[in-house]
Amino acid sequence: MEVLKEALRLWEEGRYFEVHEVLEEAWREAEGEERRFLQGLILLAAALHQKALGKTGLGNLRKAEARLRGLPSPYLGVDWEALLGEARRRLGA
Repeated sequence: MEVLKEALRLWEEGRYFEVHEVLEEAWREAEGEERRFLQGLILLAAALHQKALGKTGLGNLRKAEARLRGLPSPYLGVDWEALLGEARRRLGA
């Protein structure tokens, strides 16, 4: 999925708001497990964006964990557990 490659590139650059923007259209069109997965990634990115704005981001982190829990990692080629671990470290959770 090309959109995931772009989102991961932006993630690596620390451009979390843009990650959200890139994934949003795919999320709107997705269904089922894939939709849940994309929403989890969007929420992780939103949590890190909030941190950059001086907020805790912990609410979105918890929501992301709930969406991603139970999915295999990697999922659609994305090691979301690594992204979640990174988000937890950055947010001090």
